[in-house]
Amino acid sequence: MTPRDPLADLRRIAFLLERANEASFRVRAFRSAATTLAGLPAPELTARAEAGTLTELPGVGEVTARSVTESLRGEEPVYLRRLAATEGVDLDESTAALRDALRGDCHTHSDWSDGGSPIEEMALAAVELGHEYVVLTDHSPRLKVARGLTAARLRRQLDHVAAINEALPAGFRILTGIEVDINEDGSLDQDEELLARLDVVVGSVHSNLRDPKARMTRRMLTAVANPHLDILGHCTGRMVAGRPPGVTGPGDRAHRARTRPPSEFDAEAVFAACAEHGKAVEINSRPERQDPPKRLIRLAVETGCLFAIDTDAHAPGQLDWQRFGCERAARCAVPADRVVNTWPAGQLLDWAASHAG
Repeated sequence: MTPRDPLADLRRIAFLLERANEASFRVRAFRSAATTLAGLPAPELTARAEAGTLTELPGVGEVTARSVTESLRGEEPVYLRRLAATEGVDLDESTAALRDALRGDCHTHSDWSDGGSPIEEMALAAVELGHEYVVLTDHSPRLKVARGLTAARLRRQLDHVAAINEALPAGFRILTGIEVDINEDGSLDQDEELLARLDVVVGSVHSNLRDPKARMTRRMLTAVANPHLDILGHCTGRMVAGRPPGVTGPGDRAHRARTRPPSEFDAEAVFAACAEHGKAVEINSRPERQDPPKRLIRLAVETGCLFAIDTDAHAPGQLDWQRFGCERAARCAVPADRVVNTWPAGQLLDWAASHAG
């Protein structure tokens, strides 16, 4: 049999584990093995597989070594085959149509803040999914627990992204951005000069989520009126826990994620402000967020809001979580033409620039 590409199989396994929201140590095992083996000449890789000495290499365990050996024999690794067999349910027609209409993702993280993978790896995964662009939105400085970017680090990241874009496949680009904290007074947690340089700005509340309704409403209204903010991120801040729909598998105890009730705010007033200022309401696709709840998505539709169906991905496999956001959007009759990431990059950038003052 013709040998398969063992490194591609290892990375595919890691991608599917991430998409299934499996424990991060499982993902790291396959990505680490792929990184280690990428430095070996092909003859040495084959020789070690035949001699059973792959596990002598750092970062290569018995399961990853077995997968590599199966790939080199021309067989689909058993681990990969099992994952592929439990990928989840097919999308219904309306969800599939909305997912196919998406051209990019406006909320993603890298290892520059609290993501687990380099920018390049996230970008190439987006290319594989058929995206035309991805917006890099690492955290702002106030969120220290997530290694938020200071102004100096963000400037360095902008230079780094420009260099990466030169090497990416034609027709795809990384757009610059940030997930900026909305401070208690509604201001945005980054220098205005830098916010003005970014392509897309997602603003989210990460602190004092139990503020009284009136205070939270004022905070969000102030942020929405800020000309630098483009997308209001996971607006209720809730956590509902759980796996992606239709996904089963090992490691359930590792995924008993915490729950958190939604913040209280005047949704009618906030969504009316989003519609007035031309800002988008994010439909966050993370399975533990599912934010906003469907009743608020329907209210935002009735109010005339724009939307962004985003993954808030912190790993390459999570970039495929948009299907979960699309399912909730389709059930709430969100029109595809009001989803900003169904637009080509040029139209998205023109929209973001139009309310930047």
